[in-house]
Amino acid sequence: MEHAAVLERPRTRTKTRRARSETNIHIRATVQVKHLIDTAAVAVGKSLSEFMLDSARQHAIDVLLDQRLFVLEPEKHDAFIAALDNPPPAGAKLKALMKRKPLWQK
Repeated sequence: MEHAAVLERPRTRTKTRRARSETNIHIRATVQVKHLIDTAAVAVGKSLSEFMLDSARQHAIDVLLDQRLFVLEPEKHDAFIAALDNPPPAGAKLKALMKRKPLWQK
């Protein structure tokens, strides 16, 4: 829609330059865990919300990178690249799999 921007509510500016939050995340914790997190947040000079969001964001990035990025030592990297460049011949199971029609084409 060409006029969608006109219909949107203008964003109000907050007193700080931080990005305005758009959604909530609700969690429950034991008293001990909350105390631990509160103490850590104070130690780094952040609010509880800032600390938890920063921590969760960083952990989410780490989890996703662990699934997409891996680092090898130079000699292992060379062996990995060589294996990619010279794969073994396709066996009977792989050939059968490649001949099957994908579910979305059935």
